[in-house]
Amino acid sequence: MIRMRQLLNTSASLLLASLAAVASAQQDSVEWTTLGNDFAHTRFSPSEEITAENFSDLEVAWQWDGSSFQAQSGRSTPSYINGRIYTVAGARRHVVAIDPKTGETIWSYREPDTERYQYSMRADYGKGVGFGQVDGKDIIYIISPGFFLTALDAETGAPLEGFGNPVPIDGFPDTGVVDLLADLGHPYDPYKGIPLERGYITSSSPPIVVNDVVIVGNSAEQGYNQSRIENVPGDMLGYDARTGEFLWKFNVIPQPGEYGHETWENDAWQYTGDISSWAPISADPELGLIYIPTNGVTIDYYGGHHPGDNLYGTSLIALNARTGERAWHFQIVHHDIWNFDLPTAPILLDVNTEQGPTKIVAQPTKQGLVYTFNRETGEPIWPIEEVPFPSSIVPGEQLASTQPIPTKPAPFDMQGLSVDTLVDFTPEIHAQAVAAVAEYQLGPLFNPPLHRDNPLGKISSMICPSGAVNITHPSVADPTTGILYVTSRSSCSARPLVSGEEADTYYDAPTGTTLSQYAAGRGGPTPRHPLGIPLWKPPYSRITAIDMNTGEHLWMIPTGETPARIANLPQLQGIDIGNTGTGNAVPMVATANLLLYSDVDGAGTPQLFAIDKATGEEVGRVEVPAASRYGMSSWTHDGHQYVILQTGSTLTAMAMPGAAVDSSGAH
Repeated sequence: MIRMRQLLNTSASLLLASLAAVASAQQDSVEWTTLGNDFAHTRFSPSEEITAENFSDLEVAWQWDGSSFQAQSGRSTPSYINGRIYTVAGARRHVVAIDPKTGETIWSYREPDTERYQYSMRADYGKGVGFGQVDGKDIIYIISPGFFLTALDAETGAPLEGFGNPVPIDGFPDTGVVDLLADLGHPYDPYKGIPLERGYITSSSPPIVVNDVVIVGNSAEQGYNQSRIENVPGDMLGYDARTGEFLWKFNVIPQPGEYGHETWENDAWQYTGDISSWAPISADPELGLIYIPTNGVTIDYYGGHHPGDNLYGTSLIALNARTGERAWHFQIVHHDIWNFDLPTAPILLDVNTEQGPTKIVAQPTKQGLVYTFNRETGEPIWPIEEVPFPSSIVPGEQLASTQPIPTKPAPFDMQGLSVDTLVDFTPEIHAQAVAAVAEYQLGPLFNPPLHRDNPLGKISSMICPSGAVNITHPSVADPTTGILYVTSRSSCSARPLVSGEEADTYYDAPTGTTLSQYAAGRGGPTPRHPLGIPLWKPPYSRITAIDMNTGEHLWMIPTGETPARIANLPQLQGIDIGNTGTGNAVPMVATANLLLYSDVDGAGTPQLFAIDKATGEEVGRVEVPAASRYGMSSWTHDGHQYVILQTGSTLTAMAMPGAAVDSSGAH
């Protein structure tokens, strides 16, 4: 049993005091105000009604059906603010206010149709809303797939008076909207957007409101769906929360004279792009800093047209919230061609390291690693070493000779793939796995991609993991102990590179004009084990608890249960294979008493699992209508703690008996 430490530093004390202030003595109300509940993006709730002792009593209090809004993915974490739930739903990214007792819709807002919305590739991935206050009013901020910033009165859903400027498109309100394309600096049509031959930009995460500034991230076309080298960079933007006035822009591809410009060779800074913050942003309002995770450069898996390290691709950037000036940065992948973009918000914690009380920012990554920094200075908490990795044999490709690897914490998931890490339940099963990958190039974490008809005679490289952490299953943390909980899944990609000409035929309306020498192929055939089991050793999905005071792993558990299709294989009868985990993306939420996650049991029945935060021991499970598809939230309304599961088009509220409202409207 680990000792659950209370942090002694002043910052931690202030944090705990603020949490206590939010929750009254009776916990009549505990809010969830941002996508990650707090600026630190911990996804931690101090709600304490649900305990290990009463967890099995949880039941469905209500369900909200978003099918009328064409909701599909369920990739939005609802916020609970001042007695109401707010979320976004569907490809049109409707903003919806919901009654927390009944699940009934109070109001909704929908942006008018535009061609730039119609092209958006992440329309149904809104993730949530931004929140701020103007003149004592609660304001909900969203970024639409068409790349408009809208401010809405939280009480009425009406656009905020005096915010932004009129949009010259029929159906838009006269106030409350900012056309974000106007401040990126590229020619565009208000209805159609940026010409596709120049590039494309949209959004997949909500804005964050810090010190009266609305900070806007963005997203480009997925790099693995591109065949041409031109695109626009996803520059960061800041706006006045009251008026919508444009305040600043930060260039994610440094221009001449700016820091990092020399990392772009072949003049690629002039024409290529993609670098953006498609994942959510975190902030420290006291320091006045925002923390931005970015993705890589046009295009994934090949970068011959943009030699160099390519700042600020796949980097963690700290900016001044008021001015947009860089405070510090760290590039987590040099010249990223592996689709190793940063997919989740960085997590801020106040911990006690060997240096004493320390403000940290921790970034879990697709590579199965956690990078940890002093969030004020950017200095690594534990050494990060530049480690050599293999060079590329793809014509024109110039990889970085080394990549930064943290010495602590230890990796929480697979690191590359070798014969020794292939599944070995029996010698025969292991031999079958070896045969299945014989035509593929195995290798370490940064295994270089291969082109078709390569000299090695291989189909493609195996890149493992291909996304240990991803946007569907963000990490959570307990700010009272400094423990980080990372949910991950083992996976590999095997995308061969094909000619740009061939890849271009995959897309109806590609961005850019100049064909890349190589581009990502369709990804097949991906090697399979003849028994239908993963090619690598289990667990296939897991939760790892990491003490961020020391950088040490505390425990690891597989998630869910071994699927019946594996457990019932005749070849495995009589063999103790343990719990393999399901291999599913597993969303979580941390509360005052428990760690909760959503997955399925061995029979495939959706369950909500309760875990002891200190030991990793399962203390309860309850059947739920469907497994959650994205990060969960938990909050307290009218004395009742709720847990919200996002199940495709539906929100499911779990609570104790007595929280549900009967048909007469009474408890």
